[in-house]
Amino acid sequence: MKNITSKDLTAAVTILQMFLSSPKATLRFAAIRTLNKVASDHPHAIAGSCTFDMEGLINDVNRNIATLAITTLLKIETEGSIDRLMKQISNFINEISDEFKIVVVDAIRTLALKYKQRHYSIMTFLSNMLRDEGGFEYKKAIVETILEIVNEIPESKETGLAHLSEFIEDCEFSYLSTKILHLLGKEGPKTRTPSKYIRHIYNRIILENSTVRASAVSALAKFGLNHEPLRPKIIVLLTRCLQDNDDEVRDRATFYLRMLENDLELASKMMIEDLPIPLYNLELSLRQYLDNPIERPFDINTVPAFALVDKTLGKGKKSTTANQPAKPKEEPVEKISSLSEFASLGPIFNSSKQIELSESETEYVVTCIKHIYARYVVFQFFVKNTVSEQLLENVTVDMEVDDSTGFRVDSVIPADSITCDETKPVYVKVELPLEASLATASFTNKLKFDVKQVDADSGQAEDESTPEEYPLEDIDISIADFVKRNFVPNWGEKWEELGEDTTAVETFSLSSVNSCADAVKEIIDFLGMQPCDRTETIPPKRTKHILLLSGLAVGGIPILARVRMKVNPSGGVSMELTVRSNDAELSSQIASAMYS
Repeated sequence: MKNITSKDLTAAVTILQMFLSSPKATLRFAAIRTLNKVASDHPHAIAGSCTFDMEGLINDVNRNIATLAITTLLKIETEGSIDRLMKQISNFINEISDEFKIVVVDAIRTLALKYKQRHYSIMTFLSNMLRDEGGFEYKKAIVETILEIVNEIPESKETGLAHLSEFIEDCEFSYLSTKILHLLGKEGPKTRTPSKYIRHIYNRIILENSTVRASAVSALAKFGLNHEPLRPKIIVLLTRCLQDNDDEVRDRATFYLRMLENDLELASKMMIEDLPIPLYNLELSLRQYLDNPIERPFDINTVPAFALVDKTLGKGKKSTTANQPAKPKEEPVEKISSLSEFASLGPIFNSSKQIELSESETEYVVTCIKHIYARYVVFQFFVKNTVSEQLLENVTVDMEVDDSTGFRVDSVIPADSITCDETKPVYVKVELPLEASLATASFTNKLKFDVKQVDADSGQAEDESTPEEYPLEDIDISIADFVKRNFVPNWGEKWEELGEDTTAVETFSLSSVNSCADAVKEIIDFLGMQPCDRTETIPPKRTKHILLLSGLAVGGIPILARVRMKVNPSGGVSMELTVRSNDAELSSQIASAMYS
């Protein structure tokens, strides 16, 4: 229906309107469901003509029909009729189940983001819904709607925080209480009167369970850090928490007290800035550092910023193990860090997701993970033998690359033998070019091995073997392999700090995409950088957008990028890419990478 205008729908809408007053519930349901879908893309096609009939369905005995009528009206109503519609919903909402209430809440969320200037009345209505009886999923939907409104509409922040503060006084769900306390700790100190939230937070320390109490302690500490006039009072409240009967609460109180009293700069880093890396990645990197000690101190910038293993491997199309991708039995980084052959390479800077190099239904299933070091790339292949009559020996991967790229295959660690349904790793170490910090290349690959036939009855392999080769998909080394995601709490401040001396600007066009949302996804995947300030989220049908990115290049060099984009009426998306870093040549390489 994307290419259909509202005028084209007039005849169909007229027929559906007749069905809305049908005595048959099935026809009423079919008509209102269809109109509900039409309202998502063409609200003007049904606004006005069908409004009166749909309002009559709010009191329909069939609650499915009534819910669809309400959600459709929320999609098509004008700003001036919002208050009237909210009054109708309040008379109707208590008569339906939580499942239908959640559908209504989702529709209200869409309405609030559409008419942002009416956020006060909508949030008041949602607050009243919070006071009504309801289960966890229903209350969760309301809280998340208020949180989204607060995030999307800055002027609604204080209203939203006030409603949520009142809600946690009687909230019976620890998950929702901790979520709200986290928001209060983050946004409360920035409001005009931060002190009014302290009572609500401290009440949680007195009245709630240990999980909520621990969250309340963290929220209080953030007020003490970010609002100096309140700091002495917060220190007094945290001191009282030292006598709590729960270890986690006492430990948090002790930790925050020491930082607020002795080291505010460290407190700012630990309490405000989010950890830019997964904890599991940090643990693996620390283990690797301890197992292979070097003179340099541990650098947190060398820890990969995203999950090292692609948890979505194995699409589950068939239940047999023979058709599943070659999946490692232990974590790839943990495995590679235990090998003495790679101990001298230093810490791993970045690791790719797992790449499938063969079809999952073939005889030999092969996947690969790229591990980036300062001067080398280690390709970790996982080879699975699915042929029951064969034993594979001396299994290697032959990688070839154009000499002009500067990449050089240094060494190979083969798998000695692989039996049926067994997966084993093969390693290929490749030296990076000396002259280019972000060099790219494409490798052609062949799986090489010796085959021994296995007797089906005895299970014994024959003595003689036959050398064989098996072609694999190519592997590309791209810019994203040498850049990892890096969170910055204040992108604008960091952008100004880097300055214009190392700025590089390029303009280009992506003809393969026709929307800002698709362009954003493609750029993030290509550059391998972290989107900042929620700029990866784009409202529907937006034709202009600015994407902000942050990353670290090999060596821990910070990189920031700003992408201004505009959808072309003739097709494609035009863009201006501006890059800043501490290295002018690096900025230029990244800015011009989109052409390559």
